[in-house]
Amino acid sequence: MMNILVVNGPNLNLLGSRETQVYGRQTLEEVASDVDALAQQKNVSVRWVQSNHEGELIEYIHQASSTKCAGIIINPAGYGHTSVALRDALLAVSLPSVEIHLTNIAKREDFRHRTLTADVTVGQISGFGAYGYQLALLALIQHLSREEN
Repeated sequence: MMNILVVNGPNLNLLGSRETQVYGRQTLEEVASDVDALAQQKNVSVRWVQSNHEGELIEYIHQASSTKCAGIIINPAGYGHTSVALRDALLAVSLPSVEIHLTNIAKREDFRHRTLTADVTVGQISGFGAYGYQLALLALIQHLSREEN
C-alpha cells in the first residue's frame, strides 16, 4: 500500500472557524475525513500532521522518507511564502510533493502570489478550497504511478 504524508502548516488547526469567508467552514478534521475516504478507494494510506511551528513541520518532512512515505502533500500556509528552511527540507528528502492552498494565491495580496516551496514540488493546486486536497491526492497518486512504470 502506498503511504502519503499530508503536512499542514500554521493556522490550519483553526480551519472552519478562522476567516470562513476566505477559507470555508470545513474543519481540518472534516477535510481529512473526505480525503481519507478517497484514499481508501485508491488503496492508499494517508497520514495527517499539522503544526504551527516551522521546526516541527520540518521534522515531519524529514521523517517521511524513513517511514517509507511515497510522497507528500503539503499546505505550507504562510510558511510557503517565507520559509527557506521548509523548502530545503522538501529538497532534502527528495520525495515527490504536491503543494496545496485553499485559496487562489494569485488573486490574493501580492506577497502571497509566490511561494518558496512551489519550485521543489511536482505541482501546485490552489483556489479549489478543501477539494484541493483531494485533487492533490489524485495528482500525486498519478505522478507516483507514472514513476513506477
